[in-house]
Amino acid sequence: MADNSVSEQLLQRLQDGGSKGVDSLELAALLGVEHQQVVGAVKSLQCLGQIIEAEQRSSKKWELSSEGEEIAREGSHEARVFHSLPKEGLLQSELMKQPIAKVGFSKAMSNKWIRVDKAAEGGPRIYRVVDSIEDAVKEKLQLILKGKADDVNEKDKNELKKRKLVNEVTVKSYWVTKGSGFSTSITKQETDLTPEMIASGSWREKQFKGYNFNALGVMPECGHLHPLLKVRTQFRQIFLEMGFTEMPTNNFIESSFWNFDALFQPQQHPARDQHDTFFLQDPALATEFPMEYLEKVKKVHSEGGYGSQGYKYDWSIHEAQKNILRTHTTAVSARMLYKLAQQKEFSPVKYFSIDRVFRNETLDATHLAEFHQIEGVVADRGLTLGNLMGVLKEFFHKLGITKLRFKPAYNPYTEPSMEVFSYHEGG
Repeated sequence: MADNSVSEQLLQRLQDGGSKGVDSLELAALLGVEHQQVVGAVKSLQCLGQIIEAEQRSSKKWELSSEGEEIAREGSHEARVFHSLPKEGLLQSELMKQPIAKVGFSKAMSNKWIRVDKAAEGGPRIYRVVDSIEDAVKEKLQLILKGKADDVNEKDKNELKKRKLVNEVTVKSYWVTKGSGFSTSITKQETDLTPEMIASGSWREKQFKGYNFNALGVMPECGHLHPLLKVRTQFRQIFLEMGFTEMPTNNFIESSFWNFDALFQPQQHPARDQHDTFFLQDPALATEFPMEYLEKVKKVHSEGGYGSQGYKYDWSIHEAQKNILRTHTTAVSARMLYKLAQQKEFSPVKYFSIDRVFRNETLDATHLAEFHQIEGVVADRGLTLGNLMGVLKEFFHKLGITKLRFKPAYNPYTEPSMEVFSYHEGG
């Protein structure tokens, strides 16, 4: 039955009943439709103005579970066990092969319908104790199924509930009465005043739906964290759990001194060309440096020192002054280590950073001019390669990556160097 038809039937019932109301549950039963269909008709009529008034009511009712419906049809487990026993009895091992035997045997024993002869030949044997039984469980469930739950006392209903044969559910219904604008004819109310209505004057004969200023509007779709930010947050949390302190990385513009020279990257290296690095035009040069440290860096580049023979070239401060968009966050690490060296007494530290860096790349589907770099620095006495491997292993374990392999590798800027490999069984 269509919703419009249900709505018309509802209005007709109200018209025929005078000042009386209509219960939505009773109407659903009378029309032979689902109760939800009547509820839909009530809500539709409510949207048309003051045609009807609807009061929501709640009531409790008992419903059979799927197991309860099965018992109402075929009998209780204990009754079916009783009826399955022949006069000469049945081996307990044979009885227990039945799906309902476990519960049925226990209940039938409690009701003293059956007995067990443990000394019987071939093993324990089950016999009937009485000639006939009354399946009260089935009868009570059939009463509830027919809507006569009031004929079953509360104790029995609670017992059936414990056996998960019935459930007490809350049923919401509507008591519907005539509204101030009651009419048996359904006229759809207009929601918009159009230019055509104004031009023709037809708006005068139209009924318009009233505005509900208390209604909540459609919630706007909220923003979502970018997947990269989610990963970044996860990595940051792992570093903090491992006792690292985050370095300040809010300076995207860096001098070539801290980005290259302080890391002992030669000034003639191709990475310092414009086709690899973004150089600034304004301001083009940095002017403030720790001069004593700058002189030490210059000497190592041009002459060597601290076990290094240097690059043997004339180091230019003009090249070191050039401002760039940092090509790695290691420039921040260089600053932090310099700052650490200025302390009167050395104290071990663990630093990390996660932030953007910039390269003058050719843009394509897999390359951008910027990406994120994750970096960690540990400064202490007596550190070995084993300490580094332990830190890396712990970091990856916290990510859920446990299958790790470390392989020696060559890197012109670090010695010793290695690569880390991992695999995942589901990959």
